Amino acid sequence: MKLILAVVQDKDSARLAQNLVKQGIRATKLASTGGFLHAGNSTFMIGTQDEQVDEVLKVIQASCRSREQVVTPMSPMGNQLESYVPYPVTVQVGGATVFVVDVAQFEQF
Repeated sequence: MKLILAVVQDKDSARLAQNLVKQGIRATKLASTGGFLHAGNSTFMIGTQDEQVDEVLKVIQASCRSREQVVTPMSPMGNQLESYVPYPVTVQVGGATVFVVDVAQFEQF
């Protein structure tokens, strides 16, 4: 058994949730926040059998896409002023960051 953790941008969250349901894949969705942009994300926790991992990954890949976004970095506090960039920069956001980990034991009550 595997646990798939997929961190996706909120813009892709609803589409991924709908596509998982269409495929009969059960998931738990948690609200989360990114560290760099401080933007809203959703983390999906999906428990699945080893042989279904590729199917789940295909659904995630088809549902989440990366895009470019212009952001203005927040000004830092303290002694990090020398590395601060005071103008907007273009960064790649979206897509999905996915972790697949082994599950030692699974119980459902």
